[in-house]
Amino acid sequence: MRKLLLRFRAREDGAVTVDWVVLTAAIVGLAILATPAIKASTFALRDDASAELASQIGQ
Repeated sequence: MRKLLLRFRAREDGAVTVDWVVLTAAIVGLAILATPAIKASTFALRDDASAELASQIGQ
């Protein structure tokens, strides 16, 4: 049993998986935080374009 525990402790295969999970979670978190800013900018651009097109049609 002692050999099994020592061998398990020495292996580093799982550490790489944990690193990737943490990095992926960080990227997803940043994307979630950035979404409202991107959404607001997109809606503002849409409204500006709509107003410009409406003024062009009205001429």
